[in-house]
Amino acid sequence: MIAAVVEAAPSLPVVASCSALRVPRATFYRSKRMRPPRAPRRQRRALSAAERGAVLDVLHESRFADLAPAQVYAALLDEGHYHCSERTMYRILAAHREVRERRNQLRHPAYAKPHVVANRPNELWTWDITKLLGPRKWTYFYLYVVLDVYSRYVVGWMVAHRELSSLAQRLLADCCRRQNVQPDQLTIHADRGTSMMSKPVALLLADLGVTKSHSRPKTSNDNPFSEAHFKTMKYRPTFPARFGCVEDARSHCADFFAWYNEEHHHVGIGLLTPSDVHAGRTEQRLAQRAVALRAAFEQHPERFPHGLPTPPKPPTEVWINKPGFLQ
Repeated sequence: MIAAVVEAAPSLPVVASCSALRVPRATFYRSKRMRPPRAPRRQRRALSAAERGAVLDVLHESRFADLAPAQVYAALLDEGHYHCSERTMYRILAAHREVRERRNQLRHPAYAKPHVVANRPNELWTWDITKLLGPRKWTYFYLYVVLDVYSRYVVGWMVAHRELSSLAQRLLADCCRRQNVQPDQLTIHADRGTSMMSKPVALLLADLGVTKSHSRPKTSNDNPFSEAHFKTMKYRPTFPARFGCVEDARSHCADFFAWYNEEHHHVGIGLLTPSDVHAGRTEQRLAQRAVALRAAFEQHPERFPHGLPTPPKPPTEVWINKPGFLQ
């Protein structure tokens, strides 16, 4: 293939053509020496088309629908019939894509990989529900969290005794109202939990003009920001092993989310706080940090061998599953 492309323009030298195509010259010359693939030869012992069709008809019989080729082979021998070997039965089934359960069964569809991006706050949210251990074994409280993907700002949360779509519906409606979300502005991403896939939540988002996105089944990487946020919460030293009551859980979460939004310097957003990025104070904070770094550089330039340092900046766009051609 490479040799054909290069030789299609005989007026161009090989070196220039390979350089333009980013192909090593050794690959070009090797492709010229390669022989075209030969057509496979038919074996003398191979079954004819009619014989292969007869074997496939036998395998399609209702009495053999639940049996593997080995069982079919043995049953036919007991009846005094030999059509082909067990391995040949597998080859015939594989040629017709039938090396599987041959009964007509319901099969799950192929779920598309979600690709969503945020370029500013209130453009992409993600939400999830996690369990908090209660005072006794098998008792739980349920924490609902709505997170802005671009700023990592928690726009809403709630602790409840159970997981209900009506509670999720109320939380999402309150978040959209507080953030003044306009129609066709926001995309909300979630996994495929019962509350996330419920009809009341879907109808609410449709009424608000919010686009919904869902992870693939059993793929936690499709909702990484919520998962990472829950890990940040539960790995803090102050996170208790159990909560005595729902009021204790709500009090702890109120303190945590106040710290997380206002004081936590998030690595994913240039060590800024979520509230700074969400409120549009990014340039102000970066300018203040640049002044402090310049003062340190002017006082001790020998401590900065790479020149004047610059403060880290948050990304201009944040993806959930960035497409490969953009990476």
